[in-house]
Amino acid sequence: MKNAVAVLAVVLFSAGAAQAQCRDDALDIRGPWGSARFSVEVADTPDARAQGLMFRESMARFSGMFFVFDFPGPVAFWMENTLIPLDMLFADPSGVVRRIHHEAQPLDRTSIPGGGNVQFVLEINGAMARRLGITEGSQIRHPAIDPARAAWPCD
Repeated sequence: MKNAVAVLAVVLFSAGAAQAQCRDDALDIRGPWGSARFSVEVADTPDARAQGLMFRESMARFSGMFFVFDFPGPVAFWMENTLIPLDMLFADPSGVVRRIHHEAQPLDRTSIPGGGNVQFVLEINGAMARRLGITEGSQIRHPAIDPARAAWPCD
């Protein structure tokens, strides 16, 4: 019953997300599993990317951090000084998720590579990607993604 309620909440939430306007503080993601909207902080400077979600003790359920890099390339993250488990979704310049690292462990210094053509990374609460059914190939929509390259551009 609990899972059915969660799925219903995502479906209802998703229906509104599909019609919602693009905003810097929100990110939409869609795929064969459905769609969802996350409230996000954007990390688009070297200092903001270096700080990330370090030292935070919690994060709201449909929240996250969206890392925006100036150019696509290889990226790797780690969890040093990060206190909450995270899912990391690595996306190419078109906003297509190419790799998902599930449940990165707090305080772990192990490098988590995202691949070689990554320009965006979405960090959300650990296990959320599996709970929602988010898969590789899902599309992200956000104003930071160049609309000329975006798989799912902002309207």
